[in-house]
Amino acid sequence: MSHPARSPVIQADFVISAVSECDFPQEGIPEIVFAGRSNVGKSSLINSLAGNQRLARTSSTPGKTQSVNFYRLNRSFFFVDLPGFGYAKAGKVAVRQWQGLIERYFQSGAKIVLAVQLIDSRMTPTKLDLQFFEWLESLKIPHMIVGTKSDKLSGNQLSAQARVISNFFGGRTVVMSSAKTGTGCKEIFKRVLQAAAVIESPKD
Repeated sequence: MSHPARSPVIQADFVISAVSECDFPQEGIPEIVFAGRSNVGKSSLINSLAGNQRLARTSSTPGKTQSVNFYRLNRSFFFVDLPGFGYAKAGKVAVRQWQGLIERYFQSGAKIVLAVQLIDSRMTPTKLDLQFFEWLESLKIPHMIVGTKSDKLSGNQLSAQARVISNFFGGRTVVMSSAKTGTGCKEIFKRVLQAAAVIESPKD
């Protein structure tokens, strides 16, 4: 069994669980957004990338995250954990509230440099996943597709599911990852740093 590679993160801090737009930080630093259906493993992946298993609270209860959670890494950019979407038992009113909060976040003028859309690698993406993908496309936000929980698949299953997910999104490259083993985390973080450098690089 492989083990997670050491994270390049030196400092990671929880900042705020925002429940309205007035709670969104106004620090002007790059923001990397993590989004996906409920129980897809967002918090676990964030913890793995940050090298801090206690940073983002994980839960076995789908739909637990009902706020936009901000984590500051290396004092230079945010990881933003969006509420999971598509959990039927949450109730229509709660779902509308979450959707409204997410929409207001994207419209808030935040310096979003990358959206990481997470798909459970064991499952076929859904209509909701495609709708979110197309929404990001319409907003012209750079984004990547990441398959989570890949450690639960065999080698043959991994290749097959990577093709299924890629084909679902029109041939888009898919990074298969595991918060447990660290698979894919190095590649994801490389994209994160490339995206953050768009704003971090000083101007002459």
